[in-house]
Amino acid sequence: MNVLSIVSEVFPLIKTGGLADVAGALPKALRPHGISVLTLVPGYPQVLERLPGRAEIGHIDDLLGHRAVVFRAEADGLDLLVLDVPELYQRAGGPYLDHHGRDHPDNWLRFAVLSLAGARIALGALPIGGADIVHVHDWQSALTPVYLRYAFRSALPVVCTIHNLAFQGQFSFDIAGLLQLPPAALGFDCLEYYGAVGYLKGGILCSDVVTTVSPTYAREILSPDLGMGLDGVLQERRSALYGIVNGIDSDIWNPASDPVIPKQYDARSLARRQDNRAAVLERFGLTDANGPLFAALTRLTWQKGADLFPEAAEEIMLHGGQLVICGQGDAEIEAALRQCAARHPDRVSVHIGFTEDLAHLIVSGCDVLIQPSRFEPCGLTQLYAMRYGAIPLVGRTGGLSETIIDANDAATARGVATGFQFHPVDAHSFREAVRRACEAFADHEAWASLQRQAMKADFSWDRSASQYAQLFEALHAAWKKSVDGV
Repeated sequence: MNVLSIVSEVFPLIKTGGLADVAGALPKALRPHGISVLTLVPGYPQVLERLPGRAEIGHIDDLLGHRAVVFRAEADGLDLLVLDVPELYQRAGGPYLDHHGRDHPDNWLRFAVLSLAGARIALGALPIGGADIVHVHDWQSALTPVYLRYAFRSALPVVCTIHNLAFQGQFSFDIAGLLQLPPAALGFDCLEYYGAVGYLKGGILCSDVVTTVSPTYAREILSPDLGMGLDGVLQERRSALYGIVNGIDSDIWNPASDPVIPKQYDARSLARRQDNRAAVLERFGLTDANGPLFAALTRLTWQKGADLFPEAAEEIMLHGGQLVICGQGDAEIEAALRQCAARHPDRVSVHIGFTEDLAHLIVSGCDVLIQPSRFEPCGLTQLYAMRYGAIPLVGRTGGLSETIIDANDAATARGVATGFQFHPVDAHSFREAVRRACEAFADHEAWASLQRQAMKADFSWDRSASQYAQLFEALHAAWKKSVDGV
């Protein structure tokens, strides 16, 4: 079975968040199931730079007034197609934002072109042949099933995965006539959304199956509270909605073989983590206070609960601990965190920015990783943390509630706890959870037991890839049956 995956970012070529990690890991996990995945990604400068051996395999004309050259390449076990449209993708900044942190004003066009190209490639526009299944991710490729259904009248099976419903690709209805779609696609039953154009809404309605990245999040987004205005649309597709927990690439995220961290270790050699802990403190300019070392490795946004970090810092310091923060996001939150670090220079340190190497270092050396998300579709950072023996402290929502077993008395007594949960996500509950973690850290033998239990948790892609494979196989069988007229 051949799957065409259409994504706006993919690790290790370009990454802004967990979408890239999933897009980079799932194709490799599907291979043992007999499923070949070809990944289509825009030709950003960062992508082209990393693929010097790419080979041109064709071109596609009339992509909303643009012409694309398509390259094929391999990287890190991935089979890739690169859509090269220099005037759309080769520019300063990131995939979605310019170097000032503002949305590229033509994002509606950049990702409509990606989606239209994906639809044509899936239908055989290139010499490599077409696809058996199309897999689109988030709003950036959600127009692909719309083009397939409305522009090409194709019933080719499509799976649409929602990684974060908060980002929906909503644009002024002024662009509607520029998308080269028939009028029926622009109405309420497809793209029209409160007088605007909603890319993700169209993708949800036109795909055969909609998945999201945890069963809990699949339930949460059916409610007005977390449905982000699309709960009614999702209720309509409820029978086609599945929650599949993300996995992690256990080869890349493995403390026993990680080439980035100062000292490699496993659950039987936890004492070696102390060298990594010392390296984290040195990297953040802190002297060891001999208390628990907390860390935050996240986007600095309200969704992620980053506005609560100063409150958490106060509680951490009350118990002799320290806090390091790595991330970027809202300017006001960044400023508040810098002020917190300035008030407590020996206990709190903030790094605005993100690198993969620093992420590996932090999870290899911190004692507790805090993730107080107000909503979290799945979350990968807590999975990386457990793999490395850093104990997660998380808000009880979405995938965080499914992947962490709270260290309450019963779970601790049974030896199954893997972290700390709290609810509701507010300053009081957060501080209470920090206090619980600090008290647990004081018992070194019990803490080591908690670390070993967390490291035993299996969050590889094996089980999740099997679930995706079953979905793909069922869709492909049903499509073949309809095409063959059986």
